[in-house]
Amino acid sequence: MARLGVNIDHVATLRQARGGHEPDPIIAASLVHLAGAEGIVVHLREDRRHIQDRDLTILRETVQTHLNLEMAADEAVAKIALNIKPDLVTLVPERRQELTTEGGLDVVEHRDRIQAMVQLLHEGGIPVSLFIDPDVNQLRAAHKIQADCVELHTGRYANTRRQQEEDAECDALVQTAKLASKLGLRVSAGHGLNYRNIKRLTGIPEIEEFNIGHSIIAHAIFVGLERAVRDMKHLLD
Repeated sequence: MARLGVNIDHVATLRQARGGHEPDPIIAASLVHLAGAEGIVVHLREDRRHIQDRDLTILRETVQTHLNLEMAADEAVAKIALNIKPDLVTLVPERRQELTTEGGLDVVEHRDRIQAMVQLLHEGGIPVSLFIDPDVNQLRAAHKIQADCVELHTGRYANTRRQQEEDAECDALVQTAKLASKLGLRVSAGHGLNYRNIKRLTGIPEIEEFNIGHSIIAHAIFVGLERAVRDMKHLLD
């Protein structure tokens, strides 16, 4: 059974909407753990639109599972990561005007910059995952710069409207995951996954972990966070 990492960014988004202290993503992380998720995912963005530096510091002290820090290939955030020491750093593309991450890293185009960041984090003892589209060329580039893992961007799969499109996107994920495994890279997947579209991807044995945030937090509004996590865990069985 694949592991579940829960992204709690949008708990912080709700807090930041009022500029207060509630809801607290630290409490959310504890509830996620109690519900059986294997990991906590947070994205420390350059503009700090949701997760704050203080959140990350406290999470590092309190998270009893696996802490996955998403970040841009940015030296200022890298310094924070090297100090905090998350269990994994996932490098993601980041643009200030986007509502959410819109695609995978272009490792082919920005190889030197990303490789330098991977090396810096490795020197600090932190494993690195690269968030990439399910594309063989991007995967091979990730392997060449010695990433430890890849997280396959499932956004195109999640946004398909026709069965033929879904089949094509699913096949791309299958083929990329298989090659990643052959190259010795650990494989996770995420973005846009929800309680309706996740099940098909659980049939890809190379995917060891699914990282899901928005749909779980949205479901939690109606049923509570612990049940929302358990409902997703049940679909991964």
